[in-house]
Amino acid sequence: MRQPVSTRIAVLIGIVGASAVLLGAFGAHALRGVLDARGAELWHTAVTYHAWHALALAVAAGLGRGRSGRVAVAAFVVGIVLFSGSLYALALGAPRWVGIITPFGGLAFAAGWLALGWALRTRNE
Repeated sequence: MRQPVSTRIAVLIGIVGASAVLLGAFGAHALRGVLDARGAELWHTAVTYHAWHALALAVAAGLGRGRSGRVAVAAFVVGIVLFSGSLYALALGAPRWVGIITPFGGLAFAAGWLALGWALRTRNE
């Protein structure tokens, strides 16, 4: 049975998903010819992870209000901000040191997936 999601989380999911689409379109159109090959690759990677984890965020939120589901939601949001956000910034010419942030976003994604798996497991018991 589907669990209701708070208005705040529902709005967050909508914003995260829509921003993935809009940033993908922005990169494909407005940044065409502006980014070099490396910048375009970074942008593409950022959008790909952003979009997939927007979907994962929606799944995690739909699991209800259990602790594992909440941890997954938070971890996916942190991962999107740190991982995708740092790649967007690097693509646009941020200093190289910004790349130090990216692995922390990857760790947040991994933690989100582990929490989501735990939430799915405990939901069926």
